[in-house]
Amino acid sequence: MSMGTPSAGRAAASASPLGLDFPQSLAVYDDYAAAQKTVDFLSDNKFPVEQCMIVGTDLKRIERITGRLTTGRVAIGGLVSGIWLGLFVGLVLSLFSDGSSWIATVLATMVFGAAFGVIWALVGYAATRGQRDFSSVTQVVATRYEVLVEHKSAAQARELLAQLPGALPDPFAN
Repeated sequence: MSMGTPSAGRAAASASPLGLDFPQSLAVYDDYAAAQKTVDFLSDNKFPVEQCMIVGTDLKRIERITGRLTTGRVAIGGLVSGIWLGLFVGLVLSLFSDGSSWIATVLATMVFGAAFGVIWALVGYAATRGQRDFSSVTQVVATRYEVLVEHKSAAQARELLAQLPGALPDPFAN
């Protein structure tokens, strides 16, 4: 582990497009739209918004169950994805074939793709041994959004933010 000087750490942080030098919290919101509205308001008032950052915190993984998986549904899904893969491969191969046989090439690769897709999907489904008989979509979301600003511009940002309609009083005011 190497110990660098504080100025070396600041140089590395400022070189990153996601880093700020000594960021300070400007405001915390429950939704992204409110944090975005704050930065937009600052931008509208000619504040140097490149000194701002919106950080989502308190992350949650949400999984929405979209349906029950059965052997038939898995087979149909494999069939459809296999046809698409076969269509793509067939179109690529048809670029290198003579002009008259391109339709046969595309159709043949679609048939092989469909067969491959069904087999591959069913083998994968069988490998789960019934431990996951449902389909779902997953998303990671933040429950809080914090607007950070460079320390050198924090006072100016707080003064501007106090003018935002519906803004709370500045807790840092003297």
